[in-house]
Amino acid sequence: MTRRRFITAIAFVLCVPFVASAQTWPDRPIKLVVTFPAGGGADFVGRAIAPKLTEALGQPVVVDNRGGANGAIGNAVVAHAAPDGYTLLLGAAGALTIAPHLYQKLDFDTFKDYVPVSLVGSSPFVLAVNPSVPARSVAELTALAKASPGKLNAGSSGTGGAPHLALELYKSVTGAQIVHIPYKGLAPAITDLLGGSVQVLFADVGLIAPHVKAGTLRALAVTGTQRNPALPDVPTMIEAGVPGYTAGTWYGVLAPAGTSPAIVRRLNAEIAKALAAPELRGQFAEQSVNAAGGSPEDFAALIRQDYDKWGKLIRDAGIKAE
Repeated sequence: MTRRRFITAIAFVLCVPFVASAQTWPDRPIKLVVTFPAGGGADFVGRAIAPKLTEALGQPVVVDNRGGANGAIGNAVVAHAAPDGYTLLLGAAGALTIAPHLYQKLDFDTFKDYVPVSLVGSSPFVLAVNPSVPARSVAELTALAKASPGKLNAGSSGTGGAPHLALELYKSVTGAQIVHIPYKGLAPAITDLLGGSVQVLFADVGLIAPHVKAGTLRALAVTGTQRNPALPDVPTMIEAGVPGYTAGTWYGVLAPAGTSPAIVRRLNAEIAKALAAPELRGQFAEQSVNAAGGSPEDFAALIRQDYDKWGKLIRDAGIKAE
């Protein structure tokens, strides 16, 4: 055998497993890493999409909650996983587009370690307070925070998360002086908001609306450009007197860098079908999550756009990690 034929034969042998992997994928369970604890918005989206993907792919898609460090722990798990299509990330806006501007050392790189697969959903926030807070409007909350600097505490899903930045944007625009208290996800933050340990919170509308309707929390404003159907009587932040204010989060599926384009295309197509299903859209609507979708390229462009947007805000406002 000549040297050229030998090299060709070796190259063929090395390539066969990767070709076969893409053709036979999936042939075992797939892990969908959700970077926040159970009970939050990311967990809801992950657990809503997983059964649809299980049905479409013929293999269990198992949600694996890896909360902590505002999503950094779960993000790192997927960044360093084998690019074989069996470990996926249910990524959230905060960890991918905000945290990199706040932390010098992260065990993942938003643009080098992942392949965007598909945007899944987006959600506005609601500014909510414990009923013990003597404020029934954003203007009253701002006045209260200015009159008693540091007296009010605001929870978040973690430093650098989208809810945290929504808070910091509000503080920077209005001058309200509120103490930020980071949690490991929105679920425990909401628990403490209900108990009064923190008094203020920006969180997904779907997570807060039931408590507002039950009278256990008070909603002052929503952060989208329009009022939310789940809370039709609650004004937007702009309507409440905070000019130009919009915020929110999104959730999407990403795979480790190097994942076969064939697997990425298959996943994107199955996610699109799942998001078109009336029952899933109904589930999302109940939680005030907007079903999204789109191509991997569309999702990549959104990540870059938000990365640049929030980076500029963080620099201009001088926001620092706590």
